[in-house]
Amino acid sequence: MNAPLRIEAGEVIDWIVFDRPEAANALSTPLLDALSEALVRLRDSGAPVIGIRGAGKGFSAGVDLSEYNAAATPTADAARLRRNVERWLDIWRHPKPVIVAVHGFCMGIAAQLPSFADITLVAEDARIGEPGIPLGGGFIAPTWVSQVGAKRAKELALIPGNHVTGAEAAAWGWANAAVPADRLVACAEALAERMALIPAPVLAMKKLSINRAMEAQGFLASVNAIAESDAILHLEPSVLALRQDIASLGLKAVLARFAGPRSQQILTQSGRKTIDG
Repeated sequence: MNAPLRIEAGEVIDWIVFDRPEAANALSTPLLDALSEALVRLRDSGAPVIGIRGAGKGFSAGVDLSEYNAAATPTADAARLRRNVERWLDIWRHPKPVIVAVHGFCMGIAAQLPSFADITLVAEDARIGEPGIPLGGGFIAPTWVSQVGAKRAKELALIPGNHVTGAEAAAWGWANAAVPADRLVACAEALAERMALIPAPVLAMKKLSINRAMEAQGFLASVNAIAESDAILHLEPSVLALRQDIASLGLKAVLARFAGPRSQQILTQSGRKTIDG
């Protein structure tokens, strides 16, 4: 079986590349375990900066739904979700700067991961959002609050099928910059080249000091609560009914139920109607 990710070593940046393009880089347990192992491996060796990106047409479609365990107890499910949060915190706590480069699609928990990175770059036409079907809740959007504010996070979470483009994500403050897709990797590498001019111990302390400022504002307190809220909703009867519908009707049929205009289209259309009288 092919490895779910690969490491591309460089002089100033080592790329961790999600390499399951045939599965839309869905975040399976083997892939997440490999990510954790790669972060440990690169902690004391390799280039001074770490990059994370996806192979193929997009960054990641989110969690691998084939691994869903309907029989999981609430405590077991919460433990699994907390483990995923710990994986993101490994990025947050890593001594090296971590740049995430997003292209194509970045959905579900894949849209959670970049909130823990030091720099997030997006392709202008990227598609970033929560899962298309509300099978959980309170897990992803809270990690956006520190970057985009509560109003934007709610706009993302409370409208089914909602997403933002890369350009919009940068305007919201979730990403540092949106660039043409064909320049995404080059932009990340140019930033890494400049970062590498700073000695590694200085980089690590600069990162730590800024993280501490965010933690003092409550970032970790909000993050530590998300696993339990999501685990509770996984056993909500309406969510279990959606799971049954997916099994009997198919994923596409249930996705269509929640498809519709995203928030920016609704707001624009409503505004035009108001202006036009």
